[in-house]
Amino acid sequence: MIHPIPSGTRDVLPDEMAELRVITEALGEVFLDSGYGEVYTPALEYEAVLARAELAGARPTYRVFDEAGATLVLRSDMTVPIARVVATRYQTAPLPLRFCYQAHCYRGVRPQRGQPRELLQAGIELIGAPAPGGTAEALTVLCRALDAVGLRDYRVGVGDASFFPALMESVEVRPAQREGLIGALARRDFVELERLLAATGLPARARALLLDAPQRRGGAEVLARAPAGAAEALAGMRQVRDLLEEGVAARVIFDLGLIRNIGYYTGAVFEVYDPALGVPIGGGGRYDDLLGRFGRALPAVGFAIGVDRLHIALTGEERGTGALAR
Repeated sequence: MIHPIPSGTRDVLPDEMAELRVITEALGEVFLDSGYGEVYTPALEYEAVLARAELAGARPTYRVFDEAGATLVLRSDMTVPIARVVATRYQTAPLPLRFCYQAHCYRGVRPQRGQPRELLQAGIELIGAPAPGGTAEALTVLCRALDAVGLRDYRVGVGDASFFPALMESVEVRPAQREGLIGALARRDFVELERLLAATGLPARARALLLDAPQRRGGAEVLARAPAGAAEALAGMRQVRDLLEEGVAARVIFDLGLIRNIGYYTGAVFEVYDPALGVPIGGGGRYDDLLGRFGRALPAVGFAIGVDRLHIALTGEERGTGALAR
């Protein structure tokens, strides 16, 4: 007999579980050594609490009702629950606050290779540390954690969530058109981006700027020339670059078109890539407006590593294979 399990979930058997445990222990040791205290929050949150955040790219997938009829959802990430914890349990605590976690999260995605509905994440949240110093610290902890588990070939793409919106503002893209353009860029679908730009009615020069600028990626030289309207975003990335130690800076690729699909990011954003995996291993960024929605306005930055994806990338590096995706 075959007894099914929910779509987008899987069983983890002892051999793989032992390998995952080695990874999570190595990550946790780096987080703790870096001064981050481990927290755990309920898997279930009130839907009204999560609604305070814009979770367009991390929608909850499972809903239930409590005895009073209130709607509960399984958390889709750990950033929003930790924001709630800070606002309710650390209202007067001295800053910055450093938290780390290892927890399962649940996403409302269409299950396919590399996109499970249940995923194990390990990460940090740095609360009350503004840019650029807080961003540089988060990137440093991220690289130290990946080094500790033995990942060799990874790179960290770094962009700024405000870059493309600032460009659109500078050439007066109509508000109704912006969501579609951002969505195409978040999917890295430049063919669709070009098609949507053609329908905006913008002058050719403005369309070329919005198509070409987000495709610039590379080393610090990418930050040398700031397009009109986006100078502040590039200046912020340069400030972060100047604070990174050499080993971390060597891992960074600046990507002016990088936009993460979760709506609460406000500044620097980053993703981890490895040639052994065809999808990002993890990512994060600044969310300086999110804590204010819960009652204590504080700058913040964090990241989450997908433990299963990290495991696949490590296996792929060991076998010398590339572009593996579960």
